[in-house]
Amino acid sequence: MPAPKQPAAAPADPQLVLELIDSIQADLERLRGLVQPRMAEFDPADPRNKSGDGKLTPQGVECCYRMFDEGKSRYSVAQAMKISFAAATHRFATWTRAGGDKRKRQASVRLG
Repeated sequence: MPAPKQPAAAPADPQLVLELIDSIQADLERLRGLVQPRMAEFDPADPRNKSGDGKLTPQGVECCYRMFDEGKSRYSVAQAMKISFAAATHRFATWTRAGGDKRKRQASVRLG
């Protein structure tokens, strides 16, 4: 005996499909955050961020960049790292030229 034919599915509303996709993507991002190992926390006031002459070390530069990645302002970075606003502005410009928050992060910098 042949299987009964199911009625043809009604076309899906494109807006509903897009909303469902957005919801699924948000859930996946949340899950990714739970599964991915957290990046090492960094301390903007860590003395290893500056060399003896007061210039930023590679770790200090990366610390600046990560603060910019988080959306911190130049003023906030300057205050947290105890550097001048001009130095923070310079680092912001180099961070922007490096691609901003889409830049390749330095994996070799020890932050802990």
